[in-house]
Amino acid sequence: MNIKISTTEGDILVRLYDETPLHRDNFIKLAKEGYLDGTLFHRVIKDFMIQGGDPDSKGAPAGKMLGTGGPGYTIPAEFVYPKYYHKRGALSAARQADEVNPDRESSGSQFYIVWGKTYKPQELRQMERQMAMQQEQSVFNSLVAKNRASIMELRRNRDHAGLQEMQDRLIAETKAMCSQMPKPEFSEQQIADYTTIGGTPFLDNQYTVFGEVVSGLDVVEKIQNCETGRADRPKKDIGMKVEIAE
Repeated sequence: MNIKISTTEGDILVRLYDETPLHRDNFIKLAKEGYLDGTLFHRVIKDFMIQGGDPDSKGAPAGKMLGTGGPGYTIPAEFVYPKYYHKRGALSAARQADEVNPDRESSGSQFYIVWGKTYKPQELRQMERQMAMQQEQSVFNSLVAKNRASIMELRRNRDHAGLQEMQDRLIAETKAMCSQMPKPEFSEQQIADYTTIGGTPFLDNQYTVFGEVVSGLDVVEKIQNCETGRADRPKKDIGMKVEIAE
């Protein structure tokens, strides 16, 4: 299914992925209802992405803080990784941060289109090492959470030896669990795209990618180059109309 996003800077045609049916169907629903019509690209960061879909942006006066609005529901994450990733032109769902949204559920209406930058192979390898460290930290944190009651009891008793033993055990469990997980690394296609086309690889497997631009990437470039002010909002409003393409 293709969707046309008509903006004050030109038209962007995006293809929605069938492998992310919840996001696909929701975006189609929003388009049919005209829910996104009149919303703005309210957050634009050069060499990164353009974000829109906040209903509070409709007719928003200059200086109004935007980015928290939505239809009152979220969408479960649909990571189809590494098949779909944050290459230039990727259509992805915005969401709240992990601290308040550990399941990484998507906003019901806010989305962004990736611009990003190109990377050198060695930069991607360094990123892989960082992803591996983040994976270990995430597993360790989850184990700490599961053992929080025991850890607090050891702390109350000032049992330093017990705390050290607990830490050593959780670290060992973390290593064992991570050894059974897929190693965080970019595919050959990802490396080819990120070193030639560009994108935002550090967002991979963190936000749901549910489509991609099939025409109008020049419009995305024009928007991401616009002059912005407070909170990365374009100084000149960039509105949109979203509809199913004929």
